[in-house]
Amino acid sequence: MCIRHSFGVPSSVPLILDATGERVPRSTTDHAPTPREGRRPRLRTAAIATGVVAVAAGGLYVAGLVATGDDISAGTRVGGVDIGGMSRAEAEARLAAEAPAAWSAPIPVRVGGSDATVSPASAGLTVDLAKTAELAADPSRDPFTVIGRLFSSGDREIEPVLAYDAGKTKAAVAELAKKNDRAVREGAVAFREGKAVATRPVTGQKLDAGKAVETLRAAYPAATGASPVTLPVAVTEPKLPAAELNRFLDTYAKPAVSGPVTLTAGADRLRISAATLGDHLTVKSENGRLTADLDAEALLRDPDVADPISSLTGAPVEAALGVRDGKVVVESEGRPGHEVTAKALGDAVRPLLTRSGDAARTAAVATTVTQPELTSGSLARLGITEQMSTFTVNFPSAPYRTTNIGRAAELINGSIVQPGEVWSFNKTVGERTPDNGFVDGTMILDGQYRSAPGGGVSAMATTMFNAMFFAGVKPVEYGAHSFYIERYPAGREATVAWGQLDLKFRNDSGKPIYIKAGATDSSVTVSFLGTKKYDSVEAVAGERTNLTQPKKAEGTGKACVPQPPLEGFDISVDRVFKNDGAEVKRETFKTHYTPRDEVTCKPVDKPDKETDAR
Repeated sequence: MCIRHSFGVPSSVPLILDATGERVPRSTTDHAPTPREGRRPRLRTAAIATGVVAVAAGGLYVAGLVATGDDISAGTRVGGVDIGGMSRAEAEARLAAEAPAAWSAPIPVRVGGSDATVSPASAGLTVDLAKTAELAADPSRDPFTVIGRLFSSGDREIEPVLAYDAGKTKAAVAELAKKNDRAVREGAVAFREGKAVATRPVTGQKLDAGKAVETLRAAYPAATGASPVTLPVAVTEPKLPAAELNRFLDTYAKPAVSGPVTLTAGADRLRISAATLGDHLTVKSENGRLTADLDAEALLRDPDVADPISSLTGAPVEAALGVRDGKVVVESEGRPGHEVTAKALGDAVRPLLTRSGDAARTAAVATTVTQPELTSGSLARLGITEQMSTFTVNFPSAPYRTTNIGRAAELINGSIVQPGEVWSFNKTVGERTPDNGFVDGTMILDGQYRSAPGGGVSAMATTMFNAMFFAGVKPVEYGAHSFYIERYPAGREATVAWGQLDLKFRNDSGKPIYIKAGATDSSVTVSFLGTKKYDSVEAVAGERTNLTQPKKAEGTGKACVPQPPLEGFDISVDRVFKNDGAEVKRETFKTHYTPRDEVTCKPVDKPDKETDAR
């Protein structure tokens, strides 16, 4: 290799190649030597020139070494930090101490519509100072490279060597996903406490973790003031557009509960509140559209509507029946009722739901005339033609008995039991509470007389049991008192307890049965009117067996009632069915009575539990 125009050799001096291929200078004033004359001078001249070149090259090389320093050339920079003339270790220390802010500055990112920053260090994005210093070091120290740098501009900008911890980067992206990912949420409308409540739709988004890692890595280091780096997300749009939600709110939901609706039936008016309306409105979303419906059946059953409607319209009043000369007669005619059906209620209310203002939200509701089932003309057709049975129970007069037995008789009187239907005492009379017209009275609780609500209704139950017994219909559920009460027929009596024991029978007579019940201050009578299935029904009682003697006990509490002792026993009673005087069927009713212990009362405050009725 040759160096042209170097080491002080004039450019006008021609160069030749020596035997080694190097070009050497030759003076333009020399004559062509002869073989003998010019041999020695020419060799001397070449040697001198070569020496000069070598000395000059060596000087430049040394000068280049001095200029470049230990490892890194003068003028070398990394991120604006001058590390020229330093060793690798010195450069690494300088870069650590004066690292550019961009190397540690948070990277601004955008995930969906949210901006955030990511710490490079926590995301595993750093500058490898050792490798950066190594990269900045001179790649070669041969004479030609070193000398060539003497004639360069002297400025070198080295890109930093970046370090990447994949685990930390993935973790940083996962944290971004945790904060910014969201499930798609469909819009919805519900009615609560008389208000239309909207659930706004939300677009779902999920950060693409794999691509986000690469995007974040490529963004490091971030330039000062750089715009946020957009990380890729997958977007899921709700099926129900926000515009549809707004349409439904404005055109239906808000008007529907903007105020009460008023229904009229003749001169009567019924107001249904917005809260009650909202309780029975349902909203559905189908094919990107919201629709609503009114559950008219449920609205009609709602107490806030059912009670006013019953007084607004009224059920038919059945004819009151009696018996004269063994035949059923109408003591007072019934009268038609007016009924509002669920369909009529819905037809009246639905058009009002999209209107506003009292006047616009008022409409008439259609009523249906309902005829009484019992009339003078229907008795023969129904088969209620004769008295099937009647039974009376007498009891000691007491204000609580008068109230409770009278109330039970009132609720039972006029019951019509269709063929095959099961009649229930508890269902007909209801719970014996003050709200239902009952007061506290004496009952059998845990084998002792106690004071409790509804005391005395067992007289009504016993009367019903015997009317059922002698009518010849089928008992379904019944139970006797725990111990015997002398005023009732042994083995033919019954008691009831709300939620525990009922008195039920099935009408298997083939015709409707009308139950007539009435009470005085000291007696209660129940009659079954219909068509007899048997000419007569008789009761045949057996002997009392398994006699058991009572004990003495001390009662406690304010509700304790003293009671006299009575032995316990077992008894069987046959129900004998006859036609034309001949027995056609016999049923046996077996009853076990526990002894009635002698009880004296010691007042002690202690809660009692109702188990029976007297």
